[in-house]
Amino acid sequence: MNPEKDFAPLTPNIVRALNDKLYEKRKVAALEIEKLVREFVAQNNTVQIKHVIQTLSQEFALSQHPHSRKGGLIGLAACSIALGKDSGLYLKELIEPVLTCFNDADSRLRYYACEALYNIVKVARGAVLPHFNVLFDGLSKLAADPDPNVKSGSELLDRLLKDIVTESNKFDLVGFIPLLRERIYSNNQYARQFIISWILVLESVPDINLLDYLPEILDGLFQILGDNGKEIRKMCEVVLGEFLKEIKKNPSSVKFAEMANILVIHCQTTDDLIQLTAMCWMREFIQLAGRVMLPYSSGILTAVLPCLAYDDRKKSIKEVANVCNQSLMKLVTPEDDEPDEPKSAVQKQTEPNPEDSLAKQEGTSSGGPDSSCDSSFSSSISVFPSACTDRAPVTLHLDGIVQVLNCHLSDMAIGMMTRIAVLKWLYHLYIKTPRKMFRHTDSLFPILLQTLSDESDEVVLKDLEVLAEIASSPAGQTDDPGQPDGPDLQINHSELQVPTSGKTSLLNTPSTKGLECSPSTPTMNSYFYKFRKLLEGGPFIIRQLCLLLNAENIFHSMADILLREEDLKFASTMVHTLNTILLTSTELFQLRNQLKDLKTLESQNLFCCLYRSWCHNPVTTVSLCFLTQNYRHAYDLIQKFGDLEVTVDFLTEVDKLVQLIECPIFTYLRLQLLDVKNNPYLIKALYGLLMLLPQSSAFQLLSHRLQCVPNPELLQTEDSLKVAPKSQKCDSPSIDYAELLQHFEKVQNQHLEVRHQRSGRGDHLDRRVVL
Repeated sequence: MNPEKDFAPLTPNIVRALNDKLYEKRKVAALEIEKLVREFVAQNNTVQIKHVIQTLSQEFALSQHPHSRKGGLIGLAACSIALGKDSGLYLKELIEPVLTCFNDADSRLRYYACEALYNIVKVARGAVLPHFNVLFDGLSKLAADPDPNVKSGSELLDRLLKDIVTESNKFDLVGFIPLLRERIYSNNQYARQFIISWILVLESVPDINLLDYLPEILDGLFQILGDNGKEIRKMCEVVLGEFLKEIKKNPSSVKFAEMANILVIHCQTTDDLIQLTAMCWMREFIQLAGRVMLPYSSGILTAVLPCLAYDDRKKSIKEVANVCNQSLMKLVTPEDDEPDEPKSAVQKQTEPNPEDSLAKQEGTSSGGPDSSCDSSFSSSISVFPSACTDRAPVTLHLDGIVQVLNCHLSDMAIGMMTRIAVLKWLYHLYIKTPRKMFRHTDSLFPILLQTLSDESDEVVLKDLEVLAEIASSPAGQTDDPGQPDGPDLQINHSELQVPTSGKTSLLNTPSTKGLECSPSTPTMNSYFYKFRKLLEGGPFIIRQLCLLLNAENIFHSMADILLREEDLKFASTMVHTLNTILLTSTELFQLRNQLKDLKTLESQNLFCCLYRSWCHNPVTTVSLCFLTQNYRHAYDLIQKFGDLEVTVDFLTEVDKLVQLIECPIFTYLRLQLLDVKNNPYLIKALYGLLMLLPQSSAFQLLSHRLQCVPNPELLQTEDSLKVAPKSQKCDSPSIDYAELLQHFEKVQNQHLEVRHQRSGRGDHLDRRVVL
């Protein structure tokens, strides 16, 4: 520093002492400056006051010499003390050079800067609030200072500033939020601790409503929650807990929509504490905001569904996620199935844009770690609609929801509980919004059929419930009641409608005479005829469908599918499977009783429908006649067996039929053998089966049974001789048995042609047995 330079009104002694390396001499100089400034204040000489401050700032505090900078800092503090309440008029000039010294490489000088600013702020008190942002910015840097003395000094200054903010009602929160939003993404643990402490203070001030600006800082808070320091994580938990308490108290003033996407992202993080906290917030948001959260359903499901498959190590997260899932599902109502009204220009402007919102949110999160979405789905699906305005209508974005559900169900790595939850969602949506859901059925149907092969029985059962709802839903009815021409039908969903009255049978076609459904049972829509996969699924799936839907309709529809089946070998195999289910399943007890007597027109129509498909398998056709007590027709069928190709498979099925006759299901048939006169064709039919069998255990079994048939003359009593004999049991007169017999012969000829064709190609082994 040039000793000859004029520093008036500072005397040469003051200047010399300010540049001294000893603190005590600099302190003496500061006292002299304080005295000098007081005189200027008494004289109201503002020009000289400004000149003193400017000299201390430019020539000392911002000097290249370290001792001069130290002297300038203590001199500025002395000026502030001397100014007292008038220091507020000169705060900008007093504060700026001190804050510049916060960046000094000398730790001692940074400490003196803290000390000087502490004295300045202590005198000015509330007058420093207009300069709060620059003070906060400087303090946030010192909070991470490596020198413990500097850090200690900054903490004293920090506490003083907090006291001033707490007791003041002039704090500019709007101007502070941008700085807070920027600093909250700091990775330094001390800076994070500093930020959290300030948020706690601001949240505790009654006149400061930080909740309005929570969307600006919520993402940063969740990232701080993932800090490695336990103390910081605990502090952040407290802050988030306080915010959540306030949200519960004042839900009407909360901007739920603006924070929904933030929670969705952090619900997918790998950090257990962050995930659990975000999931708890999501639970409260859904329960407090209600249908306001519906536009964000796809994103919420992306975050929640994988958590449902967690094991006991993450039991807490799983339980909260389950509550979120159930609560969100309850928000979907039949109102969401109403046709979309034309949107005005204003509504189109406020319509959520998933891609724009996601990009914005990712940009906000990029300021700190753990900001990316960990879900495998979020990289390929835009599921986060932007915040809607309060005036915008609450809309269920079904396309996004179905896309998320479809992706989760298609992912074989997803856990069982998640797959069950997905199927529950699909079932719920088909119940609540059938019209809109049927627009997506073509894309969902293949994966639903594929899910039938899932290794979990619970998944298969729930999948069947969804398929059953699709098949029986009136929303799937089309204008044309006719049956489509095969399993690979295509449906024009623009024509889907719900019938307003009556029930349309899909079986009432000219080629299916006598196959009408009972008008008292629900009608299957066209999607049921895509269920060939169900037939391949085996007895378990078919039995469950009979529980979920009307059993008569199931067999009606499946029989009609098989009647149109081009693969005759498959048709024969499936007819045998269906027949076994019909005769042995406890679920079909009522249906068997309905077929047993054929007393009603509906039961006769069902018999005719089954018979036409059962003709693919001769032995099952006979068993159907036995079940329905059409013994004469059974005998006529067995007479036709002489014209058939008798193979090992054929004889095996006859053997199984004999075993079935000995089961409880045919108890009534065996008892009818006692009434020889009224059941001659039953006995003839059984003898016909006996003649078909080789000398096997089945032959012996049936032979012994027929040996037990009593001699009709031995059963006669004196009363029975006096009474005219009862008429024999006849087949139902309303059924054209001749036409049915012709149909049987036609189908068997088709099977014979197919077998001969295969034999000609060399891919069929003729297993004919010579009797």
